[in-house]
Amino acid sequence: MMDFGAFCELSELPGLTTLLHSSELSWTKKNMSAKKMFKIGDIIDCKITEIDKEKRRVAISHRLTLENPFEIFEKKFPVDSIVEGEVVNKNEYSLFVKVEDLDIEAFLHCNDLTYFNNGENELTKYKKGDKIKVKVLEIKAIEQKVRVGLRQTQPDPFDWFEGKKINQTITVKIISTDNKGLIVRPVGCEMDFHIKKSQIAINATDTRTTRFTGGEKIDCAIAEIDLNKRKVVLSIKLLEEIEKKEALEKYGAGAEGSGKNLPFSSLSDDLKKKDKK
Repeated sequence: MMDFGAFCELSELPGLTTLLHSSELSWTKKNMSAKKMFKIGDIIDCKITEIDKEKRRVAISHRLTLENPFEIFEKKFPVDSIVEGEVVNKNEYSLFVKVEDLDIEAFLHCNDLTYFNNGENELTKYKKGDKIKVKVLEIKAIEQKVRVGLRQTQPDPFDWFEGKKINQTITVKIISTDNKGLIVRPVGCEMDFHIKKSQIAINATDTRTTRFTGGEKIDCAIAEIDLNKRKVVLSIKLLEEIEKKEALEKYGAGAEGSGKNLPFSSLSDDLKKKDKK
């Protein structure tokens, strides 16, 4: 017995000794100690994986005589299956979940705990022994990897944007402000989004976030939307540009009082330029 494996004599060829490396002892336990599995004199099954006549070397594997638990998992719980598991391990960015009595620890990244942008905070709510329902996201039997997600078992709040289009006006509630912009939540949606400071207004003097106290509802436009990538960009500036363009088209023919009641400081000048043309 050695720290890196065990030297075995092939029963069919007495006197021929070969190394059973620790990496070939188990499917799931990396560099398992042979001393914890066997004792000298044990008769075990192995599969020959390599014969090198020039180097006079024979390589063997014990794990290849056992059924791959990852292949068992894949047959029993294919991708998209919903399964119940137990948290058996945890680190600073993920959970490891055991399903039934299979000797496998499925990987659950903190970003797959919640649809919101606080995966690391959500991770603190879980501890070893917790029972959770997860969805199988990926199985790589050869690479001995299983990835699962918790948020995928729940309704996706991003579905609120189904049917929405670029330039569409939506109403949002201001959650908070900082020197980079606004944190807003669309009315009826549970997700928060960031409106950059540069997208708060057309005029640079109006982009200051101190104009808002938080809690008020305002309108903005959808500047970008990609449902597949779960990406949405919101802009108050875009809405102003859209409304400004509509006002120019509607009142730009010399109508009396054009632009006096519209919230754009530059609109009157634009109307005058258009009338001159």
